[in-house]
Amino acid sequence: MPLQWHDDDKPHEECGVIGVWNVKDASALTALGLHALQHRGQEATGIVSYDSTRFHTHKGLGLVGDVFGDARVMATLPGHRAVGHNRYATTGATLIRNVQPLFADFEFGGLAVAHNGNLTNAETLKRALVRRGCIFQSTTDSEVFIHLLAISLYATVLDRLIDALKQVLGAYSLVVLSRDALMGVRDPLGVRPLILGRIPGETDGAAPSWVLASETCALDIMGAEFVRDVEPGEIVIIDNDGVRSVKPFGERKSRFCVFEYIYFARPDSVMDGKPVYEARKRIGVELARESAVEADVIVPVPDSGVPSAMGYSMASGIPFELGIIRNHYVGRTFIEPTDQIRHLGVKLKHSTNRPVLDGKRVVLVDDSIVRGTTSRKIVDMVRAAGAREVHMRISSPPTTHSCFYGIDTPERSKLLAAQHDLKEMAELIGVDSLAFISFDGLYRALGHADRAAAAGRYCDACFTGDYPIPLVDYEAAGDDARPGTP
Repeated sequence: MPLQWHDDDKPHEECGVIGVWNVKDASALTALGLHALQHRGQEATGIVSYDSTRFHTHKGLGLVGDVFGDARVMATLPGHRAVGHNRYATTGATLIRNVQPLFADFEFGGLAVAHNGNLTNAETLKRALVRRGCIFQSTTDSEVFIHLLAISLYATVLDRLIDALKQVLGAYSLVVLSRDALMGVRDPLGVRPLILGRIPGETDGAAPSWVLASETCALDIMGAEFVRDVEPGEIVIIDNDGVRSVKPFGERKSRFCVFEYIYFARPDSVMDGKPVYEARKRIGVELARESAVEADVIVPVPDSGVPSAMGYSMASGIPFELGIIRNHYVGRTFIEPTDQIRHLGVKLKHSTNRPVLDGKRVVLVDDSIVRGTTSRKIVDMVRAAGAREVHMRISSPPTTHSCFYGIDTPERSKLLAAQHDLKEMAELIGVDSLAFISFDGLYRALGHADRAAAAGRYCDACFTGDYPIPLVDYEAAGDDARPGTP
């Protein structure tokens, strides 16, 4: 099994979804959008297109460029409509049958579904569906949507979809392509992101061209304009009559995933009206105000620590330097993941810039600590490069709980902050001091007076254990089972 060094000690990325409507060479444009969303899933990717007569599918394991880099492959995906998916997963092994979009032929015609998120009652629903005679072809919880659509007694695709959505619990965004429409869906609390964009210029006929995507960064590469966020609990329907929406769940208060601002989203994206890059810089400013320490240089752990380290440097007046250099070409390796190779793996991804570190008091800024294993290795590397002191500052509160809503984190017993206090963590990582941003500091950086003022606005369950959506399968299992993602 391939070992991915970049997955060693971070919350794993979610999935990325995209859909385009009424665009020439829709699959090619979808592939471009998937390139921009590559950070949300690197294990597999797929596209389903529709040419007004037939659906066409191509899926593969690996990066978007590997799967869709051949013009001959793109030629097999004709049509003016398409949906695509990038996958990172633990719910279901990385097998081709688990790669999305999922496609099925129904009595009303073909339908493709791409899903980002996690259903917290998927196993409960699966057992009930299997008892009814449903045969699952994959091991992902995303396939639950397919079977719920199939058994629904409603006549239209939209009504069947609403029927299915009212039976599932969890955090999700979906793009759904039928013969007659492209639909985008966000879960009732809006935990997972989804945005609507429009492509100006040449279209298929007089109708406009539209895009649904996980992040705004996909719009730039596609030449699309941001229109708006899909609202929590909203279904956006795009067809030949234009764009309309329905809200089958009524009005709910958003619980958008706060970790999107800290780590997951690409820095050049705008999430829920907030530029991610600016939010991360402000987090660094707050972190410096809360946990200042005498030092000679501020060094980010690349790449996700860079904006916060810039903010920390601005607020502290301590110079920002690239004391750790990231190798962007590590990708996958098929070296056997022995203990020795795992130990050396961090050096494949990171190397130290000795002249910046030698003899210096260093503040390392990173976005999070999960297990702490990679943090320890990086600290050891910085000390080996001659650093006199090493202090670590983290631009999120301590990760003390597992995520069940679409982010792959370890079971709680393997989360460093769930098992140790601050002093113990500092000793285990090997730093002279360790500090995390406070809850109030985090929410000040996001434009609120403090956490109380932002209460109910975000999902921060990975820091607080305040899960806004019932954990049906987890509670039924009665143990600390590891959550997964589709």
